[in-house]
Amino acid sequence: MLTESILIALWAGIIGIDMYVGLTHIHRPVVSGLVVGLILGDITTGLIVGGTLELIWMGMVPLAGAQPPNVVIGGVIGTAFGIIAGEDPKAAVGIAIPFAVAVQGLITLLFTSLAPLMHKADQYAMDANYRGIERINYLGVALLFLFNAFIAFLPVFFGAEQAAAYVESVPQWIIDGLSVAGGIMPAIGFAMLLKIMLKTEYVMFLIIGFVLAAYLEMPILAISLIGLAIALYDFFQNKDKQDPDKQAPREEEITDGI
Repeated sequence: MLTESILIALWAGIIGIDMYVGLTHIHRPVVSGLVVGLILGDITTGLIVGGTLELIWMGMVPLAGAQPPNVVIGGVIGTAFGIIAGEDPKAAVGIAIPFAVAVQGLITLLFTSLAPLMHKADQYAMDANYRGIERINYLGVALLFLFNAFIAFLPVFFGAEQAAAYVESVPQWIIDGLSVAGGIMPAIGFAMLLKIMLKTEYVMFLIIGFVLAAYLEMPILAISLIGLAIALYDFFQNKDKQDPDKQAPREEEITDGI
């Protein structure tokens, strides 16, 4: 298990940097779940757990001082324990959230402790010492990598072998409770997302989607394609209205020459 733990730690370090620096979105649970599943030899479970966690974090956006539970560690640990323990992916959500909340607190503490470096960077800027500024930035990236790698390595390596035995010893009603909570959390994630983006003029599309899913029992992919078609139609209609080249030419105003 040492090799798998090291690979997972390296992956956590890389996506931990991507979350703040690269922003290629490989840190999202749906991607992280695939990679962790590949490392642990169960891609199917990795994708299922990662997709479930993605629904939760989809509406959790860091805004200024409001930071949601850490998506990197939550995705990695939740997927890893879900595969190792062999439990329902929804139960893995109940494992991921406590880790994500705790780690976000540690990251806030880490960033706070590094705040004095900003004054040092200001001094380097006044002295036109660009190499000093580079060193500070590289130091931050290196610390972020080591922090995420270390946090991901410990529970997977030291807790992996005991994870399955621990889950088996836990009463079934607790496992069922975690599964129920895991099933509710994606709905909460979507509710948070709708609270941000839903507008009154879009309510009819929400109702249509609900009818298609609840009453006609259409698959999610079909409903998504219908939504995409509506969005594309609305986009091109508004684009044509705003494009001055496609608007009808205005009649030349007639003046009296004064």
